[in-house]
Amino acid sequence: MTLIKSISGIRGTIGGKPGDGLSPLDIVKFASAYGSWIASISSTDKKITVVIGRDARLSGQMVNNIVCGTLVGLGINVIDLGLSTTPTVEVAVTELNADGGIILTASHNPKQWNALKLLNNKGEFISDSEGKYILELADKEDFTYSDVNQLGTYEQRDDLLQIHIDKVLQLPYVDVEAIKKANFSVAVDAVNSSGGIVIPMLLEALGVKTIHKIHCEPTGHFAHNPEPLPEHLRDLSEAVVKTKSDLGISVDPDVDRLALVCEDGEMFGEEYTLVAVADAVLQHHKGGNTVSNLSSTRALRDVTEKMGGTYSASAVGEVNVVNMMKSTNAIIGGEGNGGVILPEIHYGRDALVGVAIFLTHLAKFGKTTSMLRKSFPNYYISKNKIELTPEIDVDKVLVSVKEKYAKQPVNTVDGVKIEFDKEWVHLRKSNTEPIIRIYSESESMNTADALAKKIIEDIKEIIKK
Repeated sequence: MTLIKSISGIRGTIGGKPGDGLSPLDIVKFASAYGSWIASISSTDKKITVVIGRDARLSGQMVNNIVCGTLVGLGINVIDLGLSTTPTVEVAVTELNADGGIILTASHNPKQWNALKLLNNKGEFISDSEGKYILELADKEDFTYSDVNQLGTYEQRDDLLQIHIDKVLQLPYVDVEAIKKANFSVAVDAVNSSGGIVIPMLLEALGVKTIHKIHCEPTGHFAHNPEPLPEHLRDLSEAVVKTKSDLGISVDPDVDRLALVCEDGEMFGEEYTLVAVADAVLQHHKGGNTVSNLSSTRALRDVTEKMGGTYSASAVGEVNVVNMMKSTNAIIGGEGNGGVILPEIHYGRDALVGVAIFLTHLAKFGKTTSMLRKSFPNYYISKNKIELTPEIDVDKVLVSVKEKYAKQPVNTVDGVKIEFDKEWVHLRKSNTEPIIRIYSESESMNTADALAKKIIEDIKEIIKK
């Protein structure tokens, strides 16, 4: 059993003793701490309102009942969206003028996991300091429940998915008529979660008449590993080829990550989801700025600079990407895991936004999905790690690597990233174990692998000395 408390929320495996897994008592404690924090920062006398939504995993209804009941017990009004998506809950917080939101999802983790992800009144993930404060409240169990006359109310809403879709359709980068005219055939793999509801709804609203659905029943019995990586998308790849679809769409259980499959069954590449969508948006905003994290492909920088804009790299993590986007006034940003963030809708990863803009881009491109992929600069990322013994000072090792390559452009915002013309290597230490993760990128996989291997040898030499 596993329970992980972090500044962004609490996640764990269902079952076990309190404190060992995500037990009902742990859920109550953490929901109480979050509700108490929301109430403490409210500047009005009106009742606090919190929006709740969940993915389709097996424990979702149980966790939902406990969270909603706990918040009502604190005197907080609850709006329950039921089966929903992470970006829909983020949209709902501002749309409903709520004080916060909780998304019940363990994202790409397997079905035995669940989590409470916490939002502020802007529908954005809470900050580092806010997360730490909530953790302290939970540890102290410093919360007071309401008497019977002050209990909160409970309301269910089932219209927010449609409201979210309507907002996507209104974007200037989405052309429904162009998509209709293209007469696309699309295959969808939603890993038996809530994406199986909303992605077909979106496609129909976009004018896609031929939709081939696999793993789209929101049963919570994930048909494969729910992380949308190439090795997990063989069913979708085969379905695209078999049905002669123009595109395959895969989302994770909470629908904030988007992976695409070309008409020939080959992967578009989750790193290139953001690149393609950003390319479409930049054509409306030449000179616009973009952001991704330090471990994402250089292709976004190339596309941005080609359009006269400035690309910036943030520390890894959605909150860090959002903060960098705000500080650089970026028009679009995201992460290389298939996450697209468009501020015009909200500051959160949104697969619905990605699908609608990508299909518009593909329709106007007028050629196949694989040809669109070939139109972008081609890079390959090699992902490696080196395990160290506990007594080794990982920070000291990273400093030594930085000093060794002092003549190269080096970024130390998050670990150490070293650039070699169009190649780069990014070293980050694990927060939980003596491991250095090593990501490298080049225009060929062999070169990317060789670059990572060279850095690993450097680290081993530094340790010897």
